[in-house]
Amino acid sequence: MTDFTAARLNMVESQVRPNGITDRRIIAAIESVPREIFVPESRRAVAYMDEDVMLDPADRAAGPRALIEIMAFARMLQHAAITPTDKVLVVGAETGYGAAVISQIAGSVVALECDKGLAAQARTNLGTLRNVTVVEGPLAGGAATDQAFEVILLEGRAEAVPQSLLDQLADGGRLVAVVGERETSHACVYSLSGGAIAIRQVFDASVTALPGLQRKKPAFVF
Repeated sequence: MTDFTAARLNMVESQVRPNGITDRRIIAAIESVPREIFVPESRRAVAYMDEDVMLDPADRAAGPRALIEIMAFARMLQHAAITPTDKVLVVGAETGYGAAVISQIAGSVVALECDKGLAAQARTNLGTLRNVTVVEGPLAGGAATDQAFEVILLEGRAEAVPQSLLDQLADGGRLVAVVGERETSHACVYSLSGGAIAIRQVFDASVTALPGLQRKKPAFVF
């Protein structure tokens, strides 16, 4: 039988701390959230491996879904620079793991998921957390509310970041995502200041793509 507590602590020591994660709040949050409960029971033994952990979405036609590897997730959190009062939007929340971790370091979290089955699991997994709200809908549309977010984090790769998500950033806000069409792409920080967006590439990562965030291809002309 797997000792999940030991596996979680080993994951932090071998995958999180050695990769430049210096924010003690992030480390403590990852240490406190049992990652194994957010994956299918048949895959709990690999919940703490240094790779994406595949999930079982209701809509398989939309493509594979996964909890992204902890190393990439932790580095994205570090670059997001979340404060205790920040409102955070998690895009592609899957079964709720990322939202659970972020809830420990942010003021409030909206967890957006497009797959009905994964959203239902997220509601169950996050039901006791008072500062997390699970919202179901297309990922490209964002939370579809009047509120602006200090941080938006995409839990998976996007070929392109929709303007609709950038429009939901508060002034001074940050959107962090792995962006690109290739399996290994660039993690980027989009920062909004005075109505202008600055983009900074921070590291490379290979994570599972999110549905509905493909780059629009130009129409073919004869």
